Amino acid sequence: MSTTAIKASEIERLWHVVDAQGLVLGRLATEVANVLRGKHKAIYSPHLDTGDHVIIVNADKVVLTGGKAEKKIMHTHSGYPGGIRAETYGHKLSRKPEQAVHDTIRGMIPKTRLGRAQIKKLKVYAGPAHPHEAQKPQPMEIAHAVAREQGEQGRG
Repeated sequence: MSTTAIKASEIERLWHVVDAQGLVLGRLATEVANVLRGKHKAIYSPHLDTGDHVIIVNADKVVLTGGKAEKKIMHTHSGYPGGIRAETYGHKLSRKPEQAVHDTIRGMIPKTRLGRAQIKKLKVYAGPAHPHEAQKPQPMEIAHAVAREQGEQGRG
């Protein structure tokens, strides 16, 4: 049995739209990163960009669990000595929700030339509207990323 090698011209890219309202940020990010990389397809190849385009709406309504909004810190550096900045995830989500979701997903993509091409297929919007209706995006369900109710016990 021979291995079939797919060419870049044979890759079909679909558009998916995800409503992030009430979804857990980390679980949303892992599913979206897999779609951007193309791991959900049978033709996945690690050296080719086989992924689809993803549009995330309602990024300002994403949920952080376990007190990460106050405890988890995002660091950025300007490149100059003493240029490190730190802020909590909760503050970043309230200030720039699109950037916080984008950076979380970018951290799950390879840090290579291929990863930079894959992250360009991600579009994040804070509100419910997006300007990509002409591409006819299909809704993508992420069932296991829904935040649990407050009264339930966590895994333990």
